[in-house]
Amino acid sequence: MEIETRSKKVICVEDLRRKVLTQELEPGAYLDETELSEAYGISRPPLREVLRQLAGEGYVVLHENRGAQVSPMTHKTLRNFFVAAPMIYAAVTRLAAQHATPAQVNRLKDCQRTFRQAIARGNAAERAVENERFHSIIGDMSDNEFLMPSLRRLLIDHTRIGMTFYDPRKTDMACISATAADQHDEFIALIEAGDADAAADLAVSHWELSRAQIESFVTPASIQFPLGRAPGALEQRGAS
Repeated sequence: MEIETRSKKVICVEDLRRKVLTQELEPGAYLDETELSEAYGISRPPLREVLRQLAGEGYVVLHENRGAQVSPMTHKTLRNFFVAAPMIYAAVTRLAAQHATPAQVNRLKDCQRTFRQAIARGNAAERAVENERFHSIIGDMSDNEFLMPSLRRLLIDHTRIGMTFYDPRKTDMACISATAADQHDEFIALIEAGDADAAADLAVSHWELSRAQIESFVTPASIQFPLGRAPGALEQRGAS
């Protein structure tokens, strides 16, 4: 019975992580413990353990007397995200190139294969989750207990933001995905070679690819059509 409960908790944790990352559970939404308990077949005490774990990882926020809320995304969150992302990605990737083990490199290669498969299938959610996993593995390689919590939190919002604008049917998005996948291959090569400086530089370039996508999404294109005459303007046709 204990083993079965533990297995259900693992399934619950992994599924809730995925639903948050893909925005199936929207930012700011409150979670109903009764519904979750029934959906995953676990009682309230182990469910609350799951929610505490997810809160520690940054997926949810726990409020006294109000329960668990999917971590909100605000203007402040986005602003801080843009400030912190390049610094954290560069630092983590530099350390990964210095400390990665052969087993970790093989995990990264396996993840890259599934990432490319998700792109080929045009599966936006799978692509987002595999991209998050790829960079999480790089985080594990860094072996730094101070940077990892920041990276995990960063990747949650990076994945959620990406889910808001990624459309595999658009030609420009397909090109960007191809570039991102090629850069993933470069990450693997540089980390395997132990080239810390080049790996850190690539992390910044990889971030710039995402930043440009995000900025193009949140900054609408100029409106290009005639605005017409101002109200009350006099007709000037035929005037000499």
